[in-house]
Amino acid sequence: VTLHLNPISSVHIHQKPLVFILNCPLPLVWKLKTERLAPGIRRVFFVSLGSVVQFEKGNFSLSAETEEKLFPDKNEHLLQWAQKEYGAVTSFTELKISRNIYIKVGE
Repeated sequence: VTLHLNPISSVHIHQKPLVFILNCPLPLVWKLKTERLAPGIRRVFFVSLGSVVQFEKGNFSLSAETEEKLFPDKNEHLLQWAQKEYGAVTSFTELKISRNIYIKVGE
């Protein structure tokens, strides 16, 4: 699955830390494609067991962290876990089948 990350239109270059929770019942390869995200900013990708994140060429991967995690089974429990861990969830999306996911990051 390719994850496309771009800042919202009012933000020229996104310069804040981000945390992504990428959960799937089957192990996946998450391919990351980014535009206008500042290098050197901490970005964390939690993935379900057996999954990996592949980064594009460049220095984005130097400031990104990937960690495998066993997530709760149900989405409402996953959402509660994320809120407890991080205090807020700004976006939650459930997809049954997808090859591309487009996410706009920003305020």
